Amino acid sequence: MPMNTPEENFAQLGLTLPPAPAPLGVYKPCLVDGKYLYVSGHGTVQHDGSLIIGRIGDTIDMENGKLAARQVGLAILATIKANIGSLDKVKRVIKVLGMVNCVPEFEKHPYIINGCSELFAQVWGTENGIGVRSAVGFGSLPDNIPVEIEALFELL
Repeated sequence: MPMNTPEENFAQLGLTLPPAPAPLGVYKPCLVDGKYLYVSGHGTVQHDGSLIIGRIGDTIDMENGKLAARQVGLAILATIKANIGSLDKVKRVIKVLGMVNCVPEFEKHPYIINGCSELFAQVWGTENGIGVRSAVGFGSLPDNIPVEIEALFELL
């Protein structure tokens, strides 16, 4: 039985990509170097282009924080499609760095970033969709977004 492509896997999820975010500073949203695709830190861009705002443990609870991380993952997928054309051109996820805007007492950073990691595993499968990862807490993030994620992918 043939395996689904990443594009087919994404379509089966029934999720919608937000618009690929434009850089809000002096940087590129992504950069291809040989067989690697480096994706800059992405925020919580929603379908209307607005951002999810708030701090985990203060104005956002853990479940909504995890959904915010999934939304960041969707923004990353939108950037991949906008810049290299298709999710099918990505072989695998190599590394994810998840940054969580949270109160100092919050300790469940990995749970929040699972929102993005689970999405990538659904798109590329558990073998290729799960890479190495760091999930860390921050006292603040740009525009008070709850999550920022950057990632490194291997291209086909």
